Amino acid sequence: MSAGKVGVEEQWWRPERFALRRERLEARAKIVEAVRAFFAVRCFTEVETPCLQVSPGMEPHLKWFSTALTDPYGGPDRTMGLHTSPEFAMKKLLVAGMPKIYQMARVFRNAERSDTHHPEFTMLEWYRTGAPLDALMDDTEALVAASAEAIGVTRLSRLDRVCDPFQPWRRLSVAQAFRDYAGIDLLATAPDPLVPQRDLIAAEAARIGISFSASDRWDDIVFRIMMDRIEPHLGFDAPVFLHSWPLSMAALARPSVADNRVAERFEVYVLGVELANAFGELTDAAEQRRRFAEDQALARSLYGAAPPADEDFLAALEYGMPDSAGIALGFDRLVMLLTGATRIDDVLWAPV
Repeated sequence: MSAGKVGVEEQWWRPERFALRRERLEARAKIVEAVRAFFAVRCFTEVETPCLQVSPGMEPHLKWFSTALTDPYGGPDRTMGLHTSPEFAMKKLLVAGMPKIYQMARVFRNAERSDTHHPEFTMLEWYRTGAPLDALMDDTEALVAASAEAIGVTRLSRLDRVCDPFQPWRRLSVAQAFRDYAGIDLLATAPDPLVPQRDLIAAEAARIGISFSASDRWDDIVFRIMMDRIEPHLGFDAPVFLHSWPLSMAALARPSVADNRVAERFEVYVLGVELANAFGELTDAAEQRRRFAEDQALARSLYGAAPPADEDFLAALEYGMPDSAGIALGFDRLVMLLTGATRIDDVLWAPV
């Protein structure tokens, strides 16, 4: 095949190939309608924020797409990134006075491609001011149920396992999950919540037969245990909210008032798939700056570069962001779960 020429197997637009995905894509369109109706009834405002941002996101392990913004009047080019989440811009709207907002945003993450990952995908994010994290749990349960009803789905299935999204969802703390499925007291390995002890979690991982490398940090080992012993149990029969994450694993979340060792954060798991991530939002600008600096230092040590902090976002926090809670849900993964797709490409209108 000559350079630049696309093979037939990659031509998704061929009618015979598109027909294999069409039913799921038509279901996707109905789910989009159901999502918008869901938020309209609850008096949320749909917003749109730019994909181009000074800071595409601060998560150290996410790789971003970089581009140059050219000044039409002869000024210097500005380096910009395609956002990995619309989070910073949406929080600025909370500061501006918008109390309940949502967005179906196109987001971008480089070097990601698997059955459940794609370099460009749709993130559904929504925020509530003056609401506890439990309100987002209630939202999520109701949203998934409404989406399932929109296409006539009564249960979800994946890899010969089933899940009923209409029964009450399970609420499970991270610490309890580690006790139940790995026999580990996770919080005991972080006597200082912000400086967890790598040697303590390494000893626990070795005890239960989890392999890790000498360069793995505390959170790397925690994720290895998660993937091997915990995630395979999550979200079967009924979806699960995995809540109360260790404080060092929630860079944008506030500490829990009930237990300062953990943060107000939950993730949603359905049939072993991580579907959503939610925070009781951190509003302390100084603490947020400190956490950003830590993330940048880690990114530089691991990858040799780090995204810049969004100084405008930090200024908004200093101005005063109201108490709020926010959640990011992988919309394409939701469509996969609702339609029984095993590959994310099968629920995208035009895969990259």
